[in-house]
Amino acid sequence: MNKTRSDQSAGVPSFFGPAKWRRLLSNRFGGVAIFVVVFLSFSLAARIALTSKAADFVGWDLSLGLAFVLGFAFDLLTALLASIPLTLWLAIVPQRFFASRTHRVMVIVAIWAGIFVAAFITAAEWVFWHDLSVRFNFVAVDYLVYTNEVVGNIWQSYPMPAILSGLALTATGVWWVLRRTGWIEAWLTSTTSIARRLAVASVLVIVPLAAVSVIRQADIPEFDNNNNREIAKNGVFSFFAAFRSMELDYGEFYRTMENPQALLRARRMTGSRAEDFRSADPWDFVHRIENPGPERPFNVVQITVESLSIHFLGAFTDPRGLTPNIDAVAKDGLLFARCFATGTRTTRGMEALTLSIPPTPGRSIIHRAGNSGMSTLGSVLRRHGYETAFLYGGYSYFDNMQGFFGSNGYRVVDRNSVSANDITHATAWGACDEDLYRWTIREADAIHATGSPFHFFVMTTSNHRPYTYPEGRIDIPSGSGREGAVKYSDYAIGEFFREARTKPWFDNTLFVIVADHSASSAGKDELEVKRYRVPLILYAPAIIEPGSIVTQCSQIDVPPTVLALLGMSYDSLFFGRDILAMKAEEGRAFIGNYQKLGMLEQERVAVLRPDGSTSTYGCDLWAENLHRIDEDLPDLLDDTAAAYQAAYLLYSRGLLKESVIEQGVPSGVD
Repeated sequence: MNKTRSDQSAGVPSFFGPAKWRRLLSNRFGGVAIFVVVFLSFSLAARIALTSKAADFVGWDLSLGLAFVLGFAFDLLTALLASIPLTLWLAIVPQRFFASRTHRVMVIVAIWAGIFVAAFITAAEWVFWHDLSVRFNFVAVDYLVYTNEVVGNIWQSYPMPAILSGLALTATGVWWVLRRTGWIEAWLTSTTSIARRLAVASVLVIVPLAAVSVIRQADIPEFDNNNNREIAKNGVFSFFAAFRSMELDYGEFYRTMENPQALLRARRMTGSRAEDFRSADPWDFVHRIENPGPERPFNVVQITVESLSIHFLGAFTDPRGLTPNIDAVAKDGLLFARCFATGTRTTRGMEALTLSIPPTPGRSIIHRAGNSGMSTLGSVLRRHGYETAFLYGGYSYFDNMQGFFGSNGYRVVDRNSVSANDITHATAWGACDEDLYRWTIREADAIHATGSPFHFFVMTTSNHRPYTYPEGRIDIPSGSGREGAVKYSDYAIGEFFREARTKPWFDNTLFVIVADHSASSAGKDELEVKRYRVPLILYAPAIIEPGSIVTQCSQIDVPPTVLALLGMSYDSLFFGRDILAMKAEEGRAFIGNYQKLGMLEQERVAVLRPDGSTSTYGCDLWAENLHRIDEDLPDLLDDTAAAYQAAYLLYSRGLLKESVIEQGVPSGVD
């Protein structure tokens, strides 16, 4: 068979040369076909790479094959959606300009840039999976808002010049292959009438838009292994799906009941009696907490440690010896052995530890409008004469910490409010923990001198990529990985307590050590329960007897437990309960990600999904290995739905604010 000159000069396998390929590409929209092929190739490469990376965790069964099939469908849909701007350009650009040298140069540059972007996204997905074991989600969306910290963190954590050079070489290599195939030449020398261009463009635009209006990422089946479900996703599609679902209306997407029924059921779940509530109105969630004994105005210093999972701690039988100082504090304090983080982000931990509320779907309340003047642990303490402050080693505009804490009565102390001399080591995320604790000691000294009790919410940053810290502190070199960051975080806590014990306010201070979230929360289960476990330690040698508490609890239970230890009686809008007043069998914990909402109740777990479906699981009490329960558990599901529905309703209607405690529920709320 004779070959055309262009096929012969290509010097590539004849698969690329047959007339059917040239006919496909020898028209105005051949560029769209090239774009789709490149996009699909990189998407497939990303899926294979992530499967290889997660080889020990994915399910090697038929569902993995189905994940690849579904993944290809999402890849194709995403490619067609992404090609719409190119389609519209090719439809309207005049033939004379299309065939010009200027347009040819534009195309060459655009193709190379497009390949580079595709390679960059593939690399970014690898890094994102390495950190979170999932495809792009709402975390990636949030990261776009805070480019200074995120870009700085990436630059400090990875050899970016080498990576970018490698991506540039990859883009150049792929572009060279495309040139050798003759595809680009076939496309750029084509002629297509305006009528045909408009007709084809209409199809290429309408079909993917129609498809995306009915196809959702949520339609991917709930495989037995959630890793397989993540493999099925397309990262770009997943990113925009997350952007679209940053805030979800609970009533529109989740299992519901009548609003008054949900509110009354949620009331009972607080452990308060009906007569403890201010009124019989279901919308009035204000309930009186009476703690016996005289009030004890101890200072409260809460140290919230970045990403501190229990599997780092010797107190939880880890043998590596990374946390000798925290282990010593746990031994001399109250260790809560079954505490769970409510979510997977720092802002979720902050939300739970200040507001004592289950995690509403979508973004944390820290990010949302209408989050000022809330009823918080700080506002209760201020009613009792406390000074309150939020201390953070970074710039508190990140994640709207400044906006939230500042508008809720906390004085904010961060990197912006200290001098350059107060910072000895810093990363993109903030000053090292030693610096932060030095600021904390200084603030405590100053307030103690005024005679006022104080409450500090201290948020650390050192246990975060790039895992760097001052040299010479520990026996693991700075920047060598997570274990070193954990050990340094522990070292800094030890130094903090050594200094604090010399202060006159130490014996009158209750210290709370807790994590904002664990180091990793993804896994084979849709909510990987065991990875939500975080340490919670209450430490006050002059106040609290050492011990271990096995009652199941979550971060929302910390504020009422602290207030109970202070002997404070108060009007409350909290969903949490005093852990020390609960029987072990009464324990429960709320956990969730930005879409799936769960509640643990002893050996049972309920999960609510944004398509209205639910699941129930059995859960080993300590290992937290899940197994699906097919039997109906209506009480568990109703309790779970009621708690989340009530939290959403009360927040969205402004009924979790201090003004509601002071002035009552506004008229007309329903």
